[in-house]
Amino acid sequence: MNVKADSTVVNLGRHLLAEFYDCNSNILNNAQIIEEVMTEAAIACGATVVEKRFHHFSPFGVSGVVIISESHLAIHTWPEYGYAAVDLFTCGNSCDPKVAYDYLQEKLHAGSAFYSELKRGLMNLNTQKMIESPFHLEAQMATSAAGAAIIGSQVGEGC
Repeated sequence: MNVKADSTVVNLGRHLLAEFYDCNSNILNNAQIIEEVMTEAAIACGATVVEKRFHHFSPFGVSGVVIISESHLAIHTWPEYGYAAVDLFTCGNSCDPKVAYDYLQEKLHAGSAFYSELKRGLMNLNTQKMIESPFHLEAQMATSAAGAAIIGSQVGEGC
């Protein structure tokens, strides 16, 4: 079944996997600021904040999650590289994860940013049954082999 061409297929959620580069390292290494920015991003996209949890690593880096009624927003930062990896997962139609992405790009002072969007929970409207389908991120797959050779053992222990 070609789910892209089938108008009877809907998705239960949208999941943006975002990459933020050349960010302000002072922001990326401050758990309080990251918590505020992630919370504000959730509110800006129309989500309802339920709970938050953030942690600062020694000597640097922050991980955290904002639990929203519509799912979650999560971040992990590498201030030493000016890089942040962010998941923006929303369900339903009440909020738009792209709004949170745009907000974070501005607030993290990202020099560049990219995202891939996954449609989560594909369902056939006619049968009300879930469609079992793997994710396809061909563009990222083409670059991951080259990147792995460069990064190699530099990947942090917390990941």
